[in-house]
Amino acid sequence: MDFLIITGLSGAGKSRAADVLEDLDYYCVDNMPIALMTRFAELCVAAGGRYEKVALVTDVREKGSFDELLTTLEEINSANCRCRILYMDSDKRTLVRRYKESRRPHPLAADGISVSHAIEREEAMLASVKARADFIVDTSSLTLGMLQNKLFSIFAEDGRKRELDVTVMSFGYKHGLPMDADLVFDARFLPNPFYVEELRPMCGLDRPVMEYVFGYQQTRDFEQMLENMIDYLLPLYIEEGKLTLTIAIGCTGGRHRSVAIAAALTEHLRARGTKTNFTNRDIDK
Repeated sequence: MDFLIITGLSGAGKSRAADVLEDLDYYCVDNMPIALMTRFAELCVAAGGRYEKVALVTDVREKGSFDELLTTLEEINSANCRCRILYMDSDKRTLVRRYKESRRPHPLAADGISVSHAIEREEAMLASVKARADFIVDTSSLTLGMLQNKLFSIFAEDGRKRELDVTVMSFGYKHGLPMDADLVFDARFLPNPFYVEELRPMCGLDRPVMEYVFGYQQTRDFEQMLENMIDYLLPLYIEEGKLTLTIAIGCTGGRHRSVAIAAALTEHLRARGTKTNFTNRDIDK
């Protein structure tokens, strides 16, 4: 069993780290009391494989001695668990700025103690744990996306890379814009199969409608430019830290043109290995 202790300075990104580790199938518990860690590890082992990877977040909210944490780590290691420490660090200037922006008090900033002084006290309290840490991640100059990439490079043991969960959606403008769309593209300038009597009862998934829509050069040009744009944007969204992306293609009714374009884009994304969901919101309206 893989046991990971996430600790470090308040405001350095422990909660963000736990969120990323959840995406890597870790079972995460925040603010775990040190006194309960050994017993919790025993329960996880007794669960018979249900919890193979566990991450526990602990910090100065514990209000106890961190020498006890080091002793607890040895106890967990002796229980057939691999126990490691991830220490989240940051420089004092960055931490002070983050606390000013969030307007939240530092856990040690009581009785008139400044945030800067509280950070110094916290660094002293955690010095022994930092010296024992298996991984130290300094988030002073990291964006969320950079932090995610850093943690994936350390803990994604199967070589998995961080990916976007993409949804391609067709819709009809007369039924309203999708509320959850990140990117919206208008296909109403394309020739409309609705005005071809034999195509009207069909939808954009039917071959005659597909052939009609893509039988025009402007459709083929639009599809090519759309695919090029999405191919360009996806790596940038991943770098920025975005986890989900909804691309909405709209036409008047959401039954013909938008469906055909969305289906072609979905096929393109899946062919390049992108995990892509495909949905047609208004196809039956």
